Order: sequence, then structure tokens, then C-alpha cells
Amino acid sequence: MNYEQYLNRAVELAEKALNNGNEPFGSLLVDIEGNILFEDYNRISSGDATAHPEIAIAKWAATHLTPDERKHTIVFTSGEHCPMCATAHALVGLDKIVYASSSKQLSQWLEAMNVAPAPFKNLPIESVIRDAHVEGPFEAVSSKIKKLQIRYHQQ
Repeated sequence: MNYEQYLNRAVELAEKALNNGNEPFGSLLVDIEGNILFEDYNRISSGDATAHPEIAIAKWAATHLTPDERKHTIVFTSGEHCPMCATAHALVGLDKIVYASSSKQLSQWLEAMNVAPAPFKNLPIESVIRDAHVEGPFEAVSSKIKKLQIRYHQQ
């Protein structure tokens, strides 16, 4: 499976979020055959601070996939899950997470731009999900996410 193809789609979704007034995050759910089952982007400009794409994926999967099907999926995302999204991912029983940029990178970028930290701790997914299957960050793609974060925070 070509991870970069799906990570680049996550970046496209993150840019769509940004263009719609949201923080630049995008995610997609892919089955083991490589079919995109569901995708979304951050929608917090609605006033709902929990409107993250990973939450939308978890809700969609809980409604549309069996527990066994969920165990055979990959979530590709522009940024490593926050603790809320990681918890939703685990509770629904999704499997692997592949992220373009890490929470650590995001924290460093925001600090360099003098952006106040989030009201929660940016923990690595492995600190939230037991036996997490994760891969990331991917430097070739994370640089694109950094540019989107800079655009968002300099608006």
C-alpha cells in the first residue's frame, strides 16, 4: 500500500479545512484493499471544538463497519491524533494509524510561532492507546503540514 498517496490526500483535506476557516487537519479511513471508506477534515469553525476528522471517522466506522472490519482498517491523517481522537479510535476498535506530522512537531511549530498551547497535553498516541499500531511522522509530507499550520496561525 502506498502510504504517501493517502497521506497526500490527508494534506489535501487539511488544506480544504484551512480554506473553510478551520485548523488544517484532514483524515481518511482506508480498508485493507486500499479503498477509501470515509474522509473528513477539521470543522471546528462550527463552534464545536470536538469536530475533528478522526472523531467523524470513529463515528462513521461505529455505524457502518462491523467490529471485525474495523480491526482491518488504516486511518491516514495529516497530524497525529490528539488524546480525544486517540481515545475515540481505541473505543471504536480501529486498527492502524499513519500520520504525516507528529504532536511533538506541531507543538514545536506552534511554540516557534508564539501560539499558546492547547488546553490539553499533546501526548503521543502510544501514551493513550494500549498496543497502538502507528507509523509516522513522514518528513516528505510533514513539511506540507507545517506550511498549512503557518498559514492558519498567521491569518
